[in-house]
Amino acid sequence: MTRRTNVYRTLAPAVASLCATGVVAQTAIDRSVLPIAEPKRPKYSEVDARNVKSPALFEVKAPQAAPNVVIILLDDIGFGGPSTFGGPINMPALDRLAESGLRYNNFHTTALSSPTRAALKTGRNHHSVNMGFITEMATSLPGATGQVPSNAAPLAEVLRLNGYSTAAFGKWHETAAWETSIAGPFDRWPTRQGFDKFYGFLGGETNQWAPYLYDGTAQVELPNDPTYHFMSDMTDKAVAWIKHQKALAPDRPSFVYFAPGATHAPHHVPKEWIERWKGKFDQGWDKIREETLARQIQMGVVPPGTRLAPKPSALKDWDTLSADEKRLFAHQAEVFAAYAEYADHEIGRMLKAFEDVGQADNTMVVYIAGDNGTSGEGGQSGMFNEYTYFNGVQETVPDMLKKIDQWGGPETYPHMSAGWAVAFDSPFGWMKQVPSDFGGTRNGMVVSWPKRITTRNEVRTQFSHVIDVVPTVLEATGLPVPKSVNGVKQIPMEGTSFVYSFDAPKAKERHTTQYFEVAGNRAIYHDGWFARTIHRAPWEAKPRRALSDNSAWELYDVRTDFSLANDLAAKNPKKLAEMQKLYLKEAAKYSVLPMDDRLFERLNGETVGRPDIMRGRKSITLSEGMTGMMEGVFLNVKNRSSVITADVEVDASGGNGTVFAQGGRFGGWSLYVKDGVPAYDYNFLGMQHTSIKAPKKLAAGKSTLRFQFDYDGGGQGKGGQGALFVNGEKVAEGRIPATEAGLFSADETADVGVDLGTAVVESVGAEHKSRFTGRIPKLTIEVK
Repeated sequence: MTRRTNVYRTLAPAVASLCATGVVAQTAIDRSVLPIAEPKRPKYSEVDARNVKSPALFEVKAPQAAPNVVIILLDDIGFGGPSTFGGPINMPALDRLAESGLRYNNFHTTALSSPTRAALKTGRNHHSVNMGFITEMATSLPGATGQVPSNAAPLAEVLRLNGYSTAAFGKWHETAAWETSIAGPFDRWPTRQGFDKFYGFLGGETNQWAPYLYDGTAQVELPNDPTYHFMSDMTDKAVAWIKHQKALAPDRPSFVYFAPGATHAPHHVPKEWIERWKGKFDQGWDKIREETLARQIQMGVVPPGTRLAPKPSALKDWDTLSADEKRLFAHQAEVFAAYAEYADHEIGRMLKAFEDVGQADNTMVVYIAGDNGTSGEGGQSGMFNEYTYFNGVQETVPDMLKKIDQWGGPETYPHMSAGWAVAFDSPFGWMKQVPSDFGGTRNGMVVSWPKRITTRNEVRTQFSHVIDVVPTVLEATGLPVPKSVNGVKQIPMEGTSFVYSFDAPKAKERHTTQYFEVAGNRAIYHDGWFARTIHRAPWEAKPRRALSDNSAWELYDVRTDFSLANDLAAKNPKKLAEMQKLYLKEAAKYSVLPMDDRLFERLNGETVGRPDIMRGRKSITLSEGMTGMMEGVFLNVKNRSSVITADVEVDASGGNGTVFAQGGRFGGWSLYVKDGVPAYDYNFLGMQHTSIKAPKKLAAGKSTLRFQFDYDGGGQGKGGQGALFVNGEKVAEGRIPATEAGLFSADETADVGVDLGTAVVESVGAEHKSRFTGRIPKLTIEVK
């Protein structure tokens, strides 16, 4: 076989795809091996360059007329939330795209953040790329390590190496938790995963009023602006990037991944947006479900005859609630809806940038309304501080009502009652973290590409999954699935392109089998049948049964039962057994086995064997300027005794500001100096502050501050005795009644000489205000 024949056979599928999508092939180059190889360098014997004709300049270009690609991924909003799919929340940008494109009502995610994002970007199942759970709760087991492998190159890298400009804005949540520090490695940071530009946050959530951000791999210093909100900030950055790229290289297509923190907790949104929703959820979640289903049927996004699936028995009927509960819960929904509407507004502003540069027609937009169903992690009543959930502390309705006027503002870090999760997942019965129900996995998706998709405002019903997006984009852009990327042979793409459905509403679905699994909640879809078991609800601390117990499996024929309301397990045990066998086959194939149903135990890396750059260490020595250390890369001081020792130098004032802080307004601890007086403060979940202060100011010059905490023991989250020393002399002591057992924060950091984000101690402040006025040559933290 000649080399030319070999190249032709390699390119034939891509050329056929180019023709099918209206994109014309540029040149016969081999795009199956990336980077595209440069041509052989010519050799010359001529002495004078004037006598030689230069060879053609080698430049990698995208296929001619290749579209811009925009993937938008909202967070924690389910199928029944957006107005585009019959929900009560106005989302005009999503509506406009649907009117010019296609609604997909049978599109599925994994039911959890990191798994969905890794699957979305690689076109492989989440266990195939080691993302069995969120990055912060990775384990040492294959399929769950939290480390996306190099043999599953992400879409951004494939597009970048094929001539696209690439940028990501917003939430990432795909970098292994122990790799999120200045020590790296940076292989799984966005700018090493194919994105030329990244502006956003690495973890699972952030305080929208005071986020911890990166621009590439550099920390971002927040502006001193009391009206700052990350949603508008990330949009500003995206609009600027799009316009800048198109001004300099208008013919180079762009790939934008736009992933707001909305509507994941904390539900933070400007007050003027909240006021628009006053009174609109007073009828309660049961009535909202009924109203939503009626609209869904009328709109044609749900088949006639669909019934509401029963909600979990643990969730109360609205009519049984007290007046206080109704007032609080209705306002929680108002804030959530405002947050979703605000995010959609900003998305519309980002998309307008393509209109402004005259390229909207040839921009393919994939807008996925949720990386999973709406979150039920708020439990029965919701919470003003979401970190109470991670620390096993139950908030009360009377306490939350005291914060109701501040709900959604900087003073709160709120989540809502799980009753709303079911309502915003209508017509389904479950929610986020439950991949064994469509309430956890079925998310509304809209695809718009005016130049290519000629049908308008239609619904597509074929089964599709988040792993189908990459092969769809590659087919649409006229690019082959690469066999090798950066010298690494690639594992097969596991998704199926749904380009076939663009012009064919009745086309037979091509993605016919799909497993689902998160922490033991599991299911299998095959040819219109769905078998599942509910292993644990999001608010349940322990699983309902052993992983080997198959007694609670259910069976549904989704061809006639859109919402999973009619369990056929008892009527068709043979089919159920067949589906259970198929699940195990798929689970073994895609590294789902062995399953792991541990939850909060995973927060402690030592328990689950997760890599930890602090493993085996009992101390860490720091100095001024060392900031931005996230909890996953820092010494774990929880549930044990500890000592912090700081050498400081101050002037005659005694100094002022933060010496060291970990956490923030909603939980953490700080050693600081206020008006010359050294002190220690333990902030228990924003509910209780314990301050231990010296009686007098520091003397000018050098001093050594030491705070010793002796933990009571006897379990997690217990209290202990604290003592503050100055130059070896005990100057103050006190009792800390309780400590945080599980997590201080998802995005607040450990910092020397400043308190980034929000303030552990409000009187000291955060960011610019909290900077220590003296010097800190050395600071040591020890644990016992």
